Amino acid sequence: MTTLYGLKNCDSCRKAIAFLKAGGWPYRFHDLRDDGLPADVLADWVEQVGWEPLLNRRSTTWRGLSEAEKKDLDEEKAVRLMLAAPTLVKRPVIRLAERMVVGFGAPQQAEVGTALGAAE
Repeated sequence: MTTLYGLKNCDSCRKAIAFLKAGGWPYRFHDLRDDGLPADVLADWVEQVGWEPLLNRRSTTWRGLSEAEKKDLDEEKAVRLMLAAPTLVKRPVIRLAERMVVGFGAPQQAEVGTALGAAE
């Protein structure tokens, strides 16, 4: 089953949900704010795609961090920040059977559509 990780009030997440519904693809929604972000899940994501694509440097939460928190970022520090504030994760993160997609621009929409269409 496809799992969509995001925030219920996020425009990109709402677009992704509408896309999945329109395609008739079943999914489960995991709200990062309400349901949390388990460390093992984030570790799996970082292993699959790296920490850089997962860290949303355009978010309100990022802008609210101190300069010291933003300075000298590496994987360990970024993971610690995302675990402390899951709203720092770029959204949505879509877990498909064998892969994951981060974000929901045109390339990601095509990737999700292809992956789910191929699964039918």
